[in-house]
Amino acid sequence: MKPLCWIALATLGLALPYAAHAVEKPIAAKVLVIGHRGASALRPEHTLASYGKAIADGADFIEPDLVMTKDGVPVARHENEISGTTDVASHPEFAGRKTTKTIDGHAVTGWFTEDFTLAELKTLRARERLPELRSTKYDGQFQIPTLDEIIDFVATESATRERVIGIIPEIKHGTYFQKAKLPMEDRVLAILAAHAYTRTAPVEIQSFEIANLRYLRDKLGKSHPNIHLLQLLDDAKEQPYDVVAAGGKLTYGEMMTPAGLRDIAGYADAIGPNIRAIIPLAKDGTLGQPTSLAHDAHAVKLELHPYTFRPENHFQAKNFWQGSDPKAFNEAGSIAEIRAYLDAGVDAFFTDDPAIGRKAVDGR
Repeated sequence: MKPLCWIALATLGLALPYAAHAVEKPIAAKVLVIGHRGASALRPEHTLASYGKAIADGADFIEPDLVMTKDGVPVARHENEISGTTDVASHPEFAGRKTTKTIDGHAVTGWFTEDFTLAELKTLRARERLPELRSTKYDGQFQIPTLDEIIDFVATESATRERVIGIIPEIKHGTYFQKAKLPMEDRVLAILAAHAYTRTAPVEIQSFEIANLRYLRDKLGKSHPNIHLLQLLDDAKEQPYDVVAAGGKLTYGEMMTPAGLRDIAGYADAIGPNIRAIIPLAKDGTLGQPTSLAHDAHAVKLELHPYTFRPENHFQAKNFWQGSDPKAFNEAGSIAEIRAYLDAGVDAFFTDDPAIGRKAVDGR
């Protein structure tokens, strides 16, 4: 498929002074700004308010992570366990649904979307996932949106603003939901096909697993040129859970080798590694030198869409900090850090604050 370069953005500029390396040329002609869970630094994540803020601040794409309800509806939550992002714990009528489950090999205790109907989930309200770092003033105001609602919202925003806005849905815990008899892949494709907007607007489906992306590639073929696939990559020693479930040995680190990237290029259009897999941190917490990942991915025609840039000192390389407070909102540091990764050759990037991402790209 063609690279993701539908939307006009600024091209790359000069390397930062500390980076003793040549600027890597991206595949895409334009670098895309992706609103990570919307504008999640500024509004509770995965709410229409968060997506709307991201769009207003210039995001080219918004990202809904998808999990399933008991009645088979894809909704936007980062995890199917929802006590950290909703007020479910304060609803006495749902107290009996608190339980412990094994999710992707890990025991998790809380409340899970697949134990609720959509109507029940709609009685909950979103809250800030990182209250120790971010404002809680919007807690209790917003519902959990469905994928259908998100598409309608983005279509309206696109028409109002007269610009195309892409959607990057992530299928969360694909193997888990398949075993729970709530498979997401065909349901997501059906919803995308049911909306006029997503039959033509740019869509990129992402997953940390492999088998579902291969399945989607076979289903999509060449008949849906607007839909692309993104292979997400976790820490090098970790494994995709579908590989674990099948008794395999493949690690994300092996997937990031030249041979592994060639294999990914057979079914996906882009990779989404952690930003530190592209430029790792040095022992002192400052930004080190780029790895070969950008070059190796581009060599097999894979775009590079890393995650995640965040505006607080806590998440940034030490040489970009302003002051010593980890909670401090540091726009200048985030812009400088993003630009280092632009020099490393990324084609798009996820950010919790798309306004900062927009400044990093457009101000070069």
